[in-house]
Amino acid sequence: MLTTPPRPTDAELEILTVLWSRGPSTVRDVHEVITQRKPTQYTTVLKQMQVMAEKGLLKRNDEQRSHVYEPSRSREWTQRQLAGDLLQRAFEGSARNLLVGALSARKSSKLEIDEMRRLLDEYEAGLK
Repeated sequence: MLTTPPRPTDAELEILTVLWSRGPSTVRDVHEVITQRKPTQYTTVLKQMQVMAEKGLLKRNDEQRSHVYEPSRSREWTQRQLAGDLLQRAFEGSARNLLVGALSARKSSKLEIDEMRRLLDEYEAGLK
């Protein structure tokens, strides 16, 4: 297994999102959730989860008859990885441009903006 898993694809992120919300689950469990949103073959989900385990995105517990999978990294870790990648690829490393892009992409509520201000204040205080 790789020490740092690669950036997940959109399909892999969909499976990770299911596992983060449900906790450790079988392929059948994950398949049931995904098919509520879109038609998907069980074997497709199975193969994808097997590949994700090989890539280090998932951990597989095969002690039981049905293998149970769980993410190898937390949602927060993966979000930081994706944000950092997006920051470099699309915004030339500029956090300011990323924030402006995010704010202009959709309307944010006053509550969200207040939370962002609080987080920026905390971040700035940590730099001193």
